[in-house]
Amino acid sequence: MSRVTGNQPDGTPTWIELTVPDLDRAMDFYGALFGWTYETGTTGGEGQAAEETAEVATHGRYAVGLVDGRRAAGLMERSGAAGGAWTMFMATDDCDGTAKRIADAGGRVLWGPVEIRDHGRAAIAEDPVGAQFGLWQGRARLGCEVVNEPNALVRNDLIAPDPAPARDFYAAVFGYTLDSNPDMPDVDFTFLRRPDGHEIGGILGDPSAGAAGWGTIFEVADTDAAVARAVAAGGTAGEPEDTVYVRQARITDPFGTGFMIGARPKA
Repeated sequence: MSRVTGNQPDGTPTWIELTVPDLDRAMDFYGALFGWTYETGTTGGEGQAAEETAEVATHGRYAVGLVDGRRAAGLMERSGAAGGAWTMFMATDDCDGTAKRIADAGGRVLWGPVEIRDHGRAAIAEDPVGAQFGLWQGRARLGCEVVNEPNALVRNDLIAPDPAPARDFYAAVFGYTLDSNPDMPDVDFTFLRRPDGHEIGGILGDPSAGAAGWGTIFEVADTDAAVARAVAAGGTAGEPEDTVYVRQARITDPFGTGFMIGARPKA
């Protein structure tokens, strides 16, 4: 799926959002990297952009990155924000019920659930290994309207020093089935699949990881060209590398936020 026209099934990554100290600088960087155009507004009231944000209590400026006019991601300005990670929101058709399952499974609900105007209901939670994620029950706003194509979200994976509690937790909350990865027998990686069998991401066990967190991967058409654009726009980048599935590279934006980009193999 690349164009999203309805709410995603429960447990599917459905929105991504980044808090930044300088919205204009962030818009310039991500616009140069991904070619995004923007809807802009505020989280407090007048904006037409992503009131989906789980930080509505902060009346900051907000911009939604667009790919061909479709919502791809959110950028929220907050004074003093430091580089961190993109926040990933899981789809749910019952935000309150999912929040209860999170608590019952050993996680914590940090914020919400709360209504975001008529656009939906949101919460922020933390799993038992310390990784944060959001919930989004879409109404007028679905979340990402474009995924799985260049310049949009393609994947989220959880990296954790001790992945076992996370596997049990997400299976309990979202009903995921867990599969190993035969393509990478030497890597501690587990696929997460919805009850319908659709793969939504995975959990990577990495004892060297300093802390658990959900990572965000954006698809690009050409990894090497995207690396060059990121560096020219004021970010930094690791050397591109080829994996079983994609040619990928790690990018760090001007605020210190890290994420991955990847291009599918040429046909």
